[in-house]
Amino acid sequence: MVKEGIINWGIIGCGNVTEVKSGPAFNKVDNSTLYGVMRRNAVKAADYANRHQVPVWYSDANELINDPNINAIYIATPPKFHEFYAIAAIEKGKAVYVEKPVTLHVNSCKRMIDAVRMNDGKLTVAHYRRALPMFLKVKEMVHQQMLGRVSKIELKMFQPHESGVIANLEDNWRIVPSLSGGGYFYDLAPHQLDILIYIFGDPLHSKGISINQSMNYGAEDAVSGEINFKNDVLFEGSWNFNLPESYKEDSCKIIGERGCIEFPFFGNQIKVVLDKAKEVLVFQHPPHIQQPMIEQVVQYFLGKDANPCSLEEAIKSLEVMETFVYGQKNSVAINW
Repeated sequence: MVKEGIINWGIIGCGNVTEVKSGPAFNKVDNSTLYGVMRRNAVKAADYANRHQVPVWYSDANELINDPNINAIYIATPPKFHEFYAIAAIEKGKAVYVEKPVTLHVNSCKRMIDAVRMNDGKLTVAHYRRALPMFLKVKEMVHQQMLGRVSKIELKMFQPHESGVIANLEDNWRIVPSLSGGGYFYDLAPHQLDILIYIFGDPLHSKGISINQSMNYGAEDAVSGEINFKNDVLFEGSWNFNLPESYKEDSCKIIGERGCIEFPFFGNQIKVVLDKAKEVLVFQHPPHIQQPMIEQVVQYFLGKDANPCSLEEAIKSLEVMETFVYGQKNSVAINW
C-alpha cells in the first residue's frame, strides 16, 4: 500500500521524453518514487521497467490507474490522450502531472478544469521551465526593472525540417494534428509562450497567422503572431520549421529603455546589454531537466506548497496558440 507522505508515481506513456528529462527524477526527489510504468507495447514497457528498476509495468493504462499502490499519474502520451487519461485518473482520486501541450485545444482543457474542480483533484502541467534557474533569472531581471520600461519582445524560432531541437521518434506524432494539436509549433511554442506569460502576465490581445509552406506533412510549418501584454508591451513571434540550416535561430529578446536581455529557450545563456555594459550569464541545466519542477509538484501533491502550474494557467498559452494558428480565440469550429 501507499505510505503516507510518499508520492508513488505511475507513468502513462514511458517513451523518449521520460528516459532522461523526467523519468529518473521521480526517484531522486524527496518523498517520491517511480512505482509503475505503462506503454501499449508490452515488450517496451517491460524493457523500460527493467532498465530503470521500476517495480511494475503495464500495457493497459486503466490497470496502471487502478493500481492501489500508485497515487499520482504522469501522462507523457501524445496530447490527443491527455484529456481522457487525466480525467480517468482524477476520477479515481489520483493526482496528475501532464505533459505539454496540456491537450489538443482550449475546449478540451476546459473539460479537464471542470473534472478537477468537480472531483476536488490536483493536476499540474509540465511547464517545467518555470522552475529552471535560467528562466527565473530572466523573470527576476524584468521584475526588478533592470531594463527600465519594457517595450518589446521579439522571438525567433527558425529550424530546418529535421532539427536537433525536436526529439527523434519512430512514429513522428508531433506533425499529425489529430495527435498533437498541430505541427512542431504546437510542440515547442508552449515552452516559450508559457514563460513569457509567466513573466509578463495575461495577454490582453493576440492575433496571428499560420501556413503550411513546405507541404511535407499535414500541419502548419510557419507561424507568426503578436501579443499585447499589459503596460503596452508588444510581443512579436515568428516560427518556421522549413528553413535552411544556415538560418537556424532560437532567440528571444526583451527590449527596454535601458537595454536588452537575449536568451534561447533551448540553450543555457543569457546575454544582457545595459546601457554600454555587456554580460553573459551561463547556466548549467540539471541532468534531468524536469527535476526542479517535479520537486515542486511533489510538494503540491503533499499539500505543502502551491500548484506550480495549474490548468487555469496553462490554458492561457493554449489560447494564444489557437489564435496564432486558427485565427480566433476558443475556436469551436475545428474538427478534431
